[in-house]
Amino acid sequence: MPGFLIHVGASVLCSHGGQAQATAPNPRVSVSGQPSVTLPAPWLVAGCALPPPPAANGPCVTAQFVSGATRVTSNGQPLLLFDSQAICAPTGTPVLIVASQMRVTAM
Repeated sequence: MPGFLIHVGASVLCSHGGQAQATAPNPRVSVSGQPSVTLPAPWLVAGCALPPPPAANGPCVTAQFVSGATRVTSNGQPLLLFDSQAICAPTGTPVLIVASQMRVTAM
C-alpha cells in the first residue's frame, strides 16, 4: 500500500516518548527540502523514559527499521514510508512515526 516518504525532519518517537533521529540521511532523494532516509540506516534514540534494569529493560538506545518501500529505492536501498515498522534496542518495542511530509508518496 502506498505511503508518504519519511525525511530526516520527521517526528519519530520510541514507545516511551524518546526522540529518534536518523544517523544516515539519503541526500540523493529529498522531500520538502530535506533528505529522505533509507531502510538500513540505524536511528539513535534520546530521552527514552523506560527505566534501566532491574526495574525494566530500558532505555531505548537505537532503532532499526524492518520494512520500507517495495517499489521505490535510492542507491539500491528501499526508502522509508510513514507506515514503515521499526524495533528499538534493547527493549524490542516499536517506533512511532508521528509526523512527516505529506506531499510525496511511494509504494
